[in-house]
Amino acid sequence: MTKGKATNIVWHPGAVTRADREQLNGHRGCTVWLTGLSGSGKSTIAVALEKDLCARGVRSYILDGDNIRHGLNKNLGFSPADRTENIRRIGEVAKLFTDAGLVALTAFISPYRADRDQVRAIMQAGDFIEVFVDCPVETCEQRDVKGLYKKARAGEIPEFTGISAPYEAPLQPELTIRTGDQAVEASVAQILGLLEERGIVARG
Repeated sequence: MTKGKATNIVWHPGAVTRADREQLNGHRGCTVWLTGLSGSGKSTIAVALEKDLCARGVRSYILDGDNIRHGLNKNLGFSPADRTENIRRIGEVAKLFTDAGLVALTAFISPYRADRDQVRAIMQAGDFIEVFVDCPVETCEQRDVKGLYKKARAGEIPEFTGISAPYEAPLQPELTIRTGDQAVEASVAQILGLLEERGIVARG
């Protein structure tokens, strides 16, 4: 396999447009990008949000950090370069899902601001909804549902975000959810409210 940028390629358009797919679905496509520390509640919120969207007849799909690393990104580690490539790939997949007229729900730590901004840059205006799942590292560490913080503190996990690697919080997210002091249902309601305001889904 040769490395480098592909050449002599041309985008091949289809006969069905995004507008056609959105009309068929009965709602707009978008990407809801959940970012925050490990243990902040991103995946839990994404699962609950997808369930609520499904109940409303909204076609959605979760792209979860751990799940994606089982397949598409299983060859990537957690170095800064690999983290950037991880988010680049997910951004491209989320863009395709959005073009398909789906509501893509991504749950990734995505610690670097520049990486998230790059995903925003490849999408149409209004398609990328950045949701900062804001939770103090102390609370995330108390939860430690996967035992990762304990291992990171013991030096068993290098480059762990929030402990030995940085997390760059969004400067102007579309929405901030403070999961340290509110229930999952309240967080989901905030996101649904924003999607309704933007006309992406019908009011429930």
